Amino acid sequence: MTSFGGQDPDALVRKIIFDHVQNLSASHGHITQALLAPGVVVNGERIPIVNPQRGIFKPRQMRYLLSIKTVFPKPGGKIWYDDQRAVHRQLYEGDELIDYAFMGSNPLAPENQWLREAYEQQIPIIYFLGVSPGRYEAMLPVFIADWDPGALTARVSFGVIEQGEPIHLQTSIERRYALRSVKQRLHQASFREAVISAYNGRCALSGLPESLLLDAAHIIPDKDKEFGHAVIPNGIPLSKIHHAAFDAHLIGIDADYHLHVSERLLSQNDGPMLEALKQLQGKTIHLPSRVKDYPDRDRLAMRFEQFKSAH
Repeated sequence: MTSFGGQDPDALVRKIIFDHVQNLSASHGHITQALLAPGVVVNGERIPIVNPQRGIFKPRQMRYLLSIKTVFPKPGGKIWYDDQRAVHRQLYEGDELIDYAFMGSNPLAPENQWLREAYEQQIPIIYFLGVSPGRYEAMLPVFIADWDPGALTARVSFGVIEQGEPIHLQTSIERRYALRSVKQRLHQASFREAVISAYNGRCALSGLPESLLLDAAHIIPDKDKEFGHAVIPNGIPLSKIHHAAFDAHLIGIDADYHLHVSERLLSQNDGPMLEALKQLQGKTIHLPSRVKDYPDRDRLAMRFEQFKSAH
């Protein structure tokens, strides 16, 4: 285990950066290049967190590797989320450790030597995992568990933070559990980004355009192994209040995309928020730009039966 404690200046700066990145994640839900660009200021000096052009990064002020990054392709001829599974397949198929490719084909290149040093010294680092173009989930602490110059890859393991200290998990059981948690987190983040992007960043009920206030609601919950898949046709972007109303069966959506408001809400008169919900009665949801991303009618019909049964 590499401790944040003691008098090691590198470890102290690392802790400051870890805390900063965790705060960004907590307040923004995802991390963008714009949020990372200012870096952190320590003793009056700016320390960058990532290199916008490269995936393996060590600030000149630090002795050891700070971060690695995996990006999503930018939008082009195909919508980026069509290739989402392919981009993350290697991580999802991992069991305990995952591979991270060297920079180029020379193991002696500086970036690849930073990976080696992090492996030898068991340095905790940050892994910025792309969930959409320019947006990342920050995984920390992460450790380089192996360094293979022949295969031109490093192997990455996911650790935990306990009592403020990064812990490098040593047993297979612990590492598998940590990787399962990462998969679940990445799975949820990728689903959210894909659904919200499909609807151009707007709530399907109100049209609210603020992504920080939107959730990707499942039509059929993911605990349903047959119909609860994390695919765009099983998702609808909803604001927090609309998501809560949908989950409580106070608002229903039929297979023709029409909205239904429960009698419980329609019979109440208590302020503009309630009136805004009541005015959804009989309206049609905002639909994605692509027909292939429309909510699945069969899933909507199943969910609408639950709405009717609740009342």
